[in-house]
Amino acid sequence: MPRTALLLLASLPIACSTSSSSTTSPADASAGDATADAAPAVDASSYDASAIVAARPYTAHVPPSYDPAKPTPLVLMFHGASVTGDVEESYLRFAAASDAHGFLYAYGTGTVDKDGNPFWNATDACCNFYGSTVDDVTYVDAMIDDMVAKYNVDKKRVYLVGHSNGGFLAHRYACDRAPRVAAIAALAGDNWADASKCNPTTHVSVVQIHGDMDETIHYDGGTTMSVSGATGGAYPSAHASVATWAAKNACTGALAATGMTLDLDANLTGNETKVETYGGCPSGYDVALWTIQGGMHAPAITRPGFVDAVWIFLAAHPRP
Repeated sequence: MPRTALLLLASLPIACSTSSSSTTSPADASAGDATADAAPAVDASSYDASAIVAARPYTAHVPPSYDPAKPTPLVLMFHGASVTGDVEESYLRFAAASDAHGFLYAYGTGTVDKDGNPFWNATDACCNFYGSTVDDVTYVDAMIDDMVAKYNVDKKRVYLVGHSNGGFLAHRYACDRAPRVAAIAALAGDNWADASKCNPTTHVSVVQIHGDMDETIHYDGGTTMSVSGATGGAYPSAHASVATWAAKNACTGALAATGMTLDLDANLTGNETKVETYGGCPSGYDVALWTIQGGMHAPAITRPGFVDAVWIFLAAHPRP
């Protein structure tokens, strides 16, 4: 398998930041020093969402159309390794989509490893290279619970979006906390290589978005390591990532082209993205692969086409 040296987003193209009505700000915290492959279940006797987010604040964006009397969808976004949530937001610009489509939006920043890089403790491949015990699955729990406490969140329409390391976290969270999330969108971030580590207790809709020329998280799978040479683990191909979800969701059909194409990368001519979905999935659920043909790790995303396409997929898949 190819080996990938990370800083995942060192060359991320940064756009101008959007304004937001933030209630809190993302912050970095120190990582631990012992290995933990799987996040433990939340201990109801000690779990305190408000204390967790007080220690690790996040940013909340509320669209102008928000009506406290109406249940409102929530999108959580997770950045790639080596950048912050603010940097990732300046790239993706989900705050603008929140305003346009009326969903609540939140994002945080991972803890910092000994190389000084923010990261999420997602799968064994990416990107906990130094054995931190930080439990980012429970951190996502706390973000959701804090948003639910503050806003009228529609619990059937909670969605996760992640890029690179954040995409790995979106997969991980859906594997561990399936009842809490309706759908995920992962850009250049994969599921567990060992499918037995993904054990959702209910179905989740998934769209995997991946450039087939990704130089960092390879479309056909690989193995990660940090910039200082710390070894990560193997990650699956984009096809294997969605195949795992098709199996977990009890889809009975094959992955097949829909005939639809999308324009997601402004550096590539025309509608360069091939859309494939699995057949025979349970009613209300879909597993899709969007291949950006010629796309790299941080594509020059079309605006607002990329985020709008992601939102259309997510919004079409509330939890029944």
